[in-house]
Amino acid sequence: PAPMFKEIRDAALLWDHPLWSLLVLSAAVLALGFFSAHLLAWTALGFAVLLLAGAPLWLFVLAMGVAFVVNLEPLRRNVLTRPIMTGMRVMKFLPAISDTEREALEAGTVWADAELFSGSPDWDQLASEPYPGLTEEEQAFLDGPVEEVCRMTNDWEVHQNRDLPKEVWDFLAKNGFFGLIIGKNFGGHGFSASANSAIVAKLSSCSGPLGITVMVPNSLGPAELLGHYGTQEQKDHYLPRLADGREIPCFALTEPGAGSDAGAMTSRGEVFRGDDGQLYLRLSWNKRYITLAAVSTLLGLAFKLTDPDNLLGKGRDLGITCALIPSKTPGVVLGKRHDPMGVPFYNCPTSGEDVVVPVDAIIGGPEGAGRGWLMLMECLSAGRGISLPASATATAKMTARVAGAYSAVRKQFGMPIGKFEGIQEPLARIGAHAYLLDAARRYTNGGLDAGAKPAVVTAIAKYNFTELSRQSINDAMDILGGAAISEGPHNLLANAYKSTPIGITVEGANILTRTLMIFGQGAIRCHPYAYLEIRAMENNDLPGFDRAFFSHIRHVVENGCRTVVHSLTRGLFAPSPADGVAKVYYKKLGWSSASFAFLADLAMAGLGGDLKRRETITGRFSDIFSWMYLGNCVLRRFEAEGARKEDEPFMRYSMDLALQRIQAGFDGLYANLNLPFAGWLFRGPILWWSRLNQISRGPSDETAQAVARALQQPGELRDAVTYGMYLPIEPETALGRLEHAFELCTEADAVFAKIKAAVKAGQLPRQSPAKLVAEARTKGIVSAAEADLLVEAERARDAAISVDSFDLDEYMKSSADPDNAGSQEPHRDGGVSMAS
Repeated sequence: PAPMFKEIRDAALLWDHPLWSLLVLSAAVLALGFFSAHLLAWTALGFAVLLLAGAPLWLFVLAMGVAFVVNLEPLRRNVLTRPIMTGMRVMKFLPAISDTEREALEAGTVWADAELFSGSPDWDQLASEPYPGLTEEEQAFLDGPVEEVCRMTNDWEVHQNRDLPKEVWDFLAKNGFFGLIIGKNFGGHGFSASANSAIVAKLSSCSGPLGITVMVPNSLGPAELLGHYGTQEQKDHYLPRLADGREIPCFALTEPGAGSDAGAMTSRGEVFRGDDGQLYLRLSWNKRYITLAAVSTLLGLAFKLTDPDNLLGKGRDLGITCALIPSKTPGVVLGKRHDPMGVPFYNCPTSGEDVVVPVDAIIGGPEGAGRGWLMLMECLSAGRGISLPASATATAKMTARVAGAYSAVRKQFGMPIGKFEGIQEPLARIGAHAYLLDAARRYTNGGLDAGAKPAVVTAIAKYNFTELSRQSINDAMDILGGAAISEGPHNLLANAYKSTPIGITVEGANILTRTLMIFGQGAIRCHPYAYLEIRAMENNDLPGFDRAFFSHIRHVVENGCRTVVHSLTRGLFAPSPADGVAKVYYKKLGWSSASFAFLADLAMAGLGGDLKRRETITGRFSDIFSWMYLGNCVLRRFEAEGARKEDEPFMRYSMDLALQRIQAGFDGLYANLNLPFAGWLFRGPILWWSRLNQISRGPSDETAQAVARALQQPGELRDAVTYGMYLPIEPETALGRLEHAFELCTEADAVFAKIKAAVKAGQLPRQSPAKLVAEARTKGIVSAAEADLLVEAERARDAAISVDSFDLDEYMKSSADPDNAGSQEPHRDGGVSMAS
């Protein structure tokens, strides 16, 4: 058939023009990859190339043999897959997974994270994920007891007295604040994750210690562990007592030498048979950073359990186990306190030596022995997305409200400081963070309410929420200046500023969350094939490895083709579930996802098991992954709320910021990803092209100024961005005083404009408008009512920008007795007695 092939080739006129031929071939390859063509289509393309190239007959025969091997799965397994599997095992190419790592990986579920990791997200699915509000019952609780306990709490007094007032503790217990997540059948509220988050956020906006005191019993701890894993007898006994406050719980996990490294845990438990013939545990531990420990009546404990005589029939070394220890058990040591940044919530060490409890103290009974790490990972995979993200969102939203109002009230050089672009820049960041974080909070809680337990998503939430909250409070401190650093009852930022590092360190320190968890877990857990390959290799499952391995290769090729097409067209052909202004952002996220997935596979292939030790590299992957998720949340919020025109500046700023952070992550990877034989390519041409063809250059000044202006105008938009916060209206409160001045000064601006116009026209002398009110009134430039408004506004302005001061005796005197600080003892009926 050679003459016939030559005629077809000559007719195509391709190979007489090599450059044209290369372009056509490249287009064909990109098209097949972009549209996820079947393997047979790739085979056909290969034969077409041979045909047009005039390949000899022997090469066709060889290609036919290769095609049969690749396309026939049983043949492929033995000819190709078996030697590949053997070689990868010898080279230790895939990372070894310890039992602890496996339990962490298999805890919870994958969700939106898997879609974003795929390189071709199903945007229709992501854009239709629940974006829930609250039920009538949940909203009533928020508007009733939550609002009331906020009114009862003065954050300045809490910090001065180093504790919540006794009446607040009693109110919390009486109204079931410690049983938000406990089912109604056990006397709790049975609220959703969305309600739990909204309640913690509002409480935190009033007082950090108040929010922490409520969040801890409703996050990882005895109630949640019992609800999921407890025996019926344990549930019936403890859950009603936890729900009504008769029991104050804590959970002891962290140790001096074992924070994030649970394998280094030294707390020990041993099963033994007592003189009465019953089975017991003998426990010894030394824990620290345990919130509520000093006032707890029920201690949840994580420890390593051994059973030397195999009395439980499960072997000798059972592993990490969780048990419930009544705090009054002999040998339990409580009562001391840490002092985390001076923030007065109960954070304490606890220890025990030879503490004996029945074996039924194990959560889940004897069957729960050795299942503690799985319990903790499954609960953390959900809980990490609720409490700290809620308090961080509250900080971002309150700083937006405070900094916006202060920027409109405070004047410098005769004009509100919020009109200066230097102030508008950080103010815009604050506003965008508030909008973005609340979008991600609601989206994440919607997934949790629907039953998802996404460990990677909640790690993204914990890390990014606390980091963005930290940036917001820092920006707000800069804007308020001296008013922010002078402590006193009218300071709205200092206590939040001091407490910010606490959220950064708990539930996994942020450095490790970013470098080890988000991408370290995500690369295996969210990847469609990586974990399947590892498990098949471990189980010597040749058919399973074959399917996963060749699906993985196809996945890489397709994402590589998508990456090239999206980069050349700036995402033109990426799908979008929305029209209008959100469309281009969905397309750019699709472009980002394809590039991320392709680059992640190259890194895993080029670095193998060493990747998890390249933490600067995994950190950059984490940043890209995080901002894809946050961007998706922003777009879901914007569309769910009706794609309102007035929301566009907040959406645009948030999305341009997200894409800018994604771009920075890619550039960092290209500059530092030293893959074998290809490092020069990334550091050179690819990095150059990436900087020339950026996904985003960040928010524009115009967008930033629109966000800043919105925060300085009373009305629906500002209220929507800061919705759900505790907003006292009484002028004698710190926030009420600022809000009162803000309303008056905004109303007075139009009157001041009349005076300025009169000055410009020569009707009034060139002085500060505030000094011309009486003269302007006399000359009829302003009315009596307008003059009164100006006087009242100036009086309110002066009050709002004034800072607290103390005489020497007041300054030197502390209202808390250091000898008694932290010495509260729990009532054995569950209440708390005040010792100071």
